Amino acid sequence: MDPIGYKQINKNTGKEVTRDNIVRGFEYEKGKYVVMTDAEIRAANPESTQTVDILAFIDAPEISFLSLDTPYYLAPDRKGEKVYALLGDALKDTGKVGIASVVLHNKQHLAALIPVGPALALNTLRWGDEVRDFDQFKFPDEDTKKAGVTPKELEMAKRLIDDMSDTWDPNKYHDTFKDNIMALVDKKVKEGKVAEVMKIDEGGEAKASADILDLSELLKRSLKKGGGATKQTKGATKDEDDSAEEPTRPARKNA
Repeated sequence: MDPIGYKQINKNTGKEVTRDNIVRGFEYEKGKYVVMTDAEIRAANPESTQTVDILAFIDAPEISFLSLDTPYYLAPDRKGEKVYALLGDALKDTGKVGIASVVLHNKQHLAALIPVGPALALNTLRWGDEVRDFDQFKFPDEDTKKAGVTPKELEMAKRLIDDMSDTWDPNKYHDTFKDNIMALVDKKVKEGKVAEVMKIDEGGEAKASADILDLSELLKRSLKKGGGATKQTKGATKDEDDSAEEPTRPARKNA
């Protein structure tokens, strides 16, 4: 029950390599690299400004499930509730979602601004080149007859879907693996089968918890500017002394 550590080694020699002797590189050909310094990488990183740049508004069904990544809740700050609610209602009434650019953890993301009940959610999206094309795989023909499906088989499949159709309620479904593990943990605790691990002082300051993005000025500017769906709209930052790295809270509990 002692803590363990990890070493970085040279894969060719098996010898340990210190951090000072490690550089970052991009493999542009097999076995050939372009070496980049930390300063060069930092210069290329987008600045985390806690803003959301709205690029366009599109019909919600146009976004494929394959493009969806991580959801976050957005919340208005101070006196921004009215313009926050206004944008939410406008998106609901038009069936549109906003396509935006946002920087989280010094990484640029494409995202969808989506009304969800009383809230606005920001769902990060995968870039186009991160989703594989269908033609990279061999799938059955979309014409079911060419795939060998008979009308009788299709009718049976439809009846099965009708019989199993239900309304969506995520609380009906559970992570059975997690439930089983936690039940085992509880059992071992009750039986006294526990062990203590030595505490390690890692030093350094604790990372700040997630902040909430101030959308009030962003929404005001977005609604005032107009000028076409593709016009970029800059949002407002939080107070200048607010230096939290993450401007939003994850929508999922265990994000």
